[in-house]
Amino acid sequence: MAPSAPSINSTMSSRMATARPSSYRHKSEKRGMTYNIMLVGQAGLGRRTFLNTLCERAVIASPDAPNPETANVADPMKFDTYEVAMEEEGTRISLTVIDTPGFGDGLDNTSCFKQLQDYIEAQFDEVLVEESRVKRNRRYRDHRIHVLVYFIAPTGHSLRELDIELIRRLGEYVNIIPVIGRADSFTVEELDAFRANVMRDIVYYKLPVYNFCWDETDSEALVENREIMDHIPFSVVTCDEVFDNEYGSVRIRRYPWGTIEIDDEAQCDFALLRYILLNSHIADLINYTEDMLYENYRTKKLEVGGYGENDEEEDDDEEDQALGAAKKQE
Repeated sequence: MAPSAPSINSTMSSRMATARPSSYRHKSEKRGMTYNIMLVGQAGLGRRTFLNTLCERAVIASPDAPNPETANVADPMKFDTYEVAMEEEGTRISLTVIDTPGFGDGLDNTSCFKQLQDYIEAQFDEVLVEESRVKRNRRYRDHRIHVLVYFIAPTGHSLRELDIELIRRLGEYVNIIPVIGRADSFTVEELDAFRANVMRDIVYYKLPVYNFCWDETDSEALVENREIMDHIPFSVVTCDEVFDNEYGSVRIRRYPWGTIEIDDEAQCDFALLRYILLNSHIADLINYTEDMLYENYRTKKLEVGGYGENDEEEDDDEEDQALGAAKKQE
């Protein structure tokens, strides 16, 4: 199969392939880690093939041919969950992938945004309830979404209103990594121009995509993460076919005019993205979800629910006043 740890350069590969003794990933190498990915994008952008290529197995079977009589009717969005047990660089991963078929296929996609937000918030609420229990469930499984891979249609222009609204609404709840689906529809020059247009829109609209440079305490990692930022949005080409040659097994997508080796970083960013998602940055994505996104949500939720620090102080004052009034009556 394809190399399990491709990287931007040999320095990054050698450094990131070894977990630090104090790191989340190092502590999880024996007991395994729970990791949840959500895939969002319109039909036809390669989500199914992306998942199968990411997991290096047929997680989702090829769909049946659509019925011509109902092909013009958009199905409502739904959540399909797939669980995969994996091992990457000696670390066992209990991976759950949530696919969202039906997203963006209708004329009015307002309900899709709400469904996605409600789903992500519901996973936060589950943790909030579990934390409040006197006796916690030792077998509780964390279902918080650690990363949302968002597939951008290769329009050749820039972000659409659909893309902007989704990132704007969900960016405070989940780590969003934008990718260009079907990137093989571009020439090299067209891909560079489209990527520049997308990044221009992200900056102009201040869209909260995942910032790989959020932790500035490690100067060496910061340099590497800045290199990764140059690849956003990642260009993705995937395939189900594996061929054997004199160098081993390779994944190749064939066309009438030639082939693309999807694990060759000179041809697309899939190998780099896979390495980021399942190896080098898995701990960062989990930690940022737990320590930043969830904590911000938890704070707002408790404040709105009347359980903030100020509310507790007000409750104490009211209790003191009630006790004082009761003593006077006695």
